[in-house]
Amino acid sequence: MSLAIVGTVAFDAIETPFGKTDKIIGGAGTYIALSASYFEKNTNLISVVGEDFPKDYLEILKKHNIDIRGIQIKKGEKTFFWSGKYHDNMNKRDTLVTELNSLASFDPVIPDAYQGSEYLMLGNLTPSIQRVVIERMKKRPKFVMMDTMNFWMDKTPEDLKETVSMVDLLCINDEEAQQFSGEHSLIAAAEKILSEGPKFLIIKKGKHGALLFDKNMNIFSAPALPVKTVFDPTGAGDTFAGGFIGWLAKTDDLSFDNMKNALIIGSVMASFNIEKFGTERIQKLEKTEISERIERFIRLTQFDIETNLL
Repeated sequence: MSLAIVGTVAFDAIETPFGKTDKIIGGAGTYIALSASYFEKNTNLISVVGEDFPKDYLEILKKHNIDIRGIQIKKGEKTFFWSGKYHDNMNKRDTLVTELNSLASFDPVIPDAYQGSEYLMLGNLTPSIQRVVIERMKKRPKFVMMDTMNFWMDKTPEDLKETVSMVDLLCINDEEAQQFSGEHSLIAAAEKILSEGPKFLIIKKGKHGALLFDKNMNIFSAPALPVKTVFDPTGAGDTFAGGFIGWLAKTDDLSFDNMKNALIIGSVMASFNIEKFGTERIQKLEKTEISERIERFIRLTQFDIETNLL
């Protein structure tokens, strides 16, 4: 199979209670692609950077066999930059700097080599750009997954709804699900969102895991894997999404049962991501590490109980 990803490739500067960084490689597209590359070897990335983006950072992507022909390099322009500071409990953060730079005029170009990609991941971007990517695929991908955020719900709600209606799976967090649906209960929220067009929905709950829904309101819940140290949560949701879509592309199985597996894979990848600053941890994973964490998930969630003893 093949996977196309559209999302930001950027500079991040991060501060947490454990330290701070200067500008490092970041962006939703970066996290998604790195995570997915451990499963789908034919991973293609569509994005834009400025002339200031180091070749060494592009090499990081290439070393993971990520095709970067879809990354535009804008001469005379700078790369998208985000800086943030996390509070002591790591659940909240303050955005200190956002500079759109080359992203402000991003017009995605899909290389011919990416046409025919069976799977498409739409990282968090303007809904109109996400929609343009779908429309510029000569053949609609077999499966389209989309991430978004509350900013677009506030600024372009109708535009967002139109794009959501075109995808197979929407991935958002619990607060966004409540805002988008107008429902407090996550079950009611899921039912309403699925009526807007998607066949599947993931509601992320941060340190409390994630929920997977389908049109028939089948539900699967996956916990977040407990880890010793949460060093930096930046990009955890994108890393989760990359693991999820990467597993689907690798297995080419869109059954609800396999999506349960994909949800676990996404949670596994997110558990690695939070252990170091930025993408440092997910750049250097070994297959044995991933397998071991999958086994930990099995032990964490598996149990036997005889209901006839009640």
